[in-house]
Amino acid sequence: MKTIAVIGGGITGVTTAYALVKRGFSVTLFEKNRYSAMETSFANGGQLSASNAEVWTHWSTILKGLKWMLRSDAPLLVNPAPSWHKMSWFAEFISNIPHYKTNTIETTKLAIAAREHLFAWAQEEGVDFDLKQEGILHIYRDKKGFEHAGKVSELLARGGLSRRAVTPSEMRAIEPTLAGSYYGGYFTESDSTGDIHKFTQGLAAACVRLGVKTLYGQEVKQLISDGNMATVITEEAEGTCSHYFDALVVCSGVGSRQFASQLGDRVNIYPVKGYSITVNLLDAESRAAAPVVSLLDDETKLVTSRLGEERFRVAGTAEFNGYNKDIRADRIRPLVEWVNQCFPGVNTRQVVPWAGLRPMMPNMMPRVGAGSKPNVFYNTGHGHLGWTLSAITADLVGTAVQSSIRQAVRYGIAGSKASVPA
Repeated sequence: MKTIAVIGGGITGVTTAYALVKRGFSVTLFEKNRYSAMETSFANGGQLSASNAEVWTHWSTILKGLKWMLRSDAPLLVNPAPSWHKMSWFAEFISNIPHYKTNTIETTKLAIAAREHLFAWAQEEGVDFDLKQEGILHIYRDKKGFEHAGKVSELLARGGLSRRAVTPSEMRAIEPTLAGSYYGGYFTESDSTGDIHKFTQGLAAACVRLGVKTLYGQEVKQLISDGNMATVITEEAEGTCSHYFDALVVCSGVGSRQFASQLGDRVNIYPVKGYSITVNLLDAESRAAAPVVSLLDDETKLVTSRLGEERFRVAGTAEFNGYNKDIRADRIRPLVEWVNQCFPGVNTRQVVPWAGLRPMMPNMMPRVGAGSKPNVFYNTGHGHLGWTLSAITADLVGTAVQSSIRQAVRYGIAGSKASVPA
């Protein structure tokens, strides 16, 4: 049995470990926190949203970033302080604008394929994650935003996703609690929502039942590969410790760039901070006034999810400010105000703020598959769609690992040195 190390215990790491153990590999999962899903997979917007597959590599994104640069509460905020990483990332981002349509269509296909795997895994393993299959409603306050959404819908349709335009009256029939004035909307009945943290922890428990060795509280300091043996060096209380494997998969979110560099690969991930609030619905009036259908407000770049009866999640915004996890009051305030405006019957006196770093590639596509070494693989860089795409990219990387190792065994170039992890 071949031994595989998975680096990272967020949604991509745990789904990757699951996909690999189901293929018969001996899997060890490394996670620096005491539990899985404690960083970017902790409190995201909750949407499983093929309808949000539009990539950001569009000139309008650049123009908005420039326009909002001096607004601390802007939906898209870029810290003007220069850094080589930020500048090189944006240069690549701009170079990928010509691929906007192709990448949006491809992302849509991936998102649709991911549903089948995720729902099947949850059912097979008995994972409860507050799943709501009520669709996602995109809302627009003006004609310009609505017409752009129509063009996006054409790309989504080419990727296999059906969504329909709805009038303001139809919007209120879909979600009666929504307040405010709107030009129109688009409704995707096949989309859904759920709690990413509960799903990841539930699937992590299933991984353990299936034989995955989970090493929590393990700070991975270095990854090494000679193409035949993969070494994971961790920091222990008594010093460093080396663990040896046939192959490894990097699923470390914003940390993947550094690990890739150690392995001789370039994975140009930038940490794009997003914020969320979880509104605890403390009374019957708030529970009745909170939406059941998930929303996406394109103007403010906010999404919502109803997590069970007593929680309402609002998340979004994008902040280019390096590896900074500070939860800023001026970034949280617009989320609370949005709830007060759109759902005035919801009591917001008990709100839990959170911030996480999205691992974003300049082309807005996840980095999935082999690295330059034959026993190194990546499943990372999912940006704002990590939850949505996780199951399909895990399945794809599982197939890539399986194919590579089978080929290596066939030609007798792997397995001679690798040993069971220490």
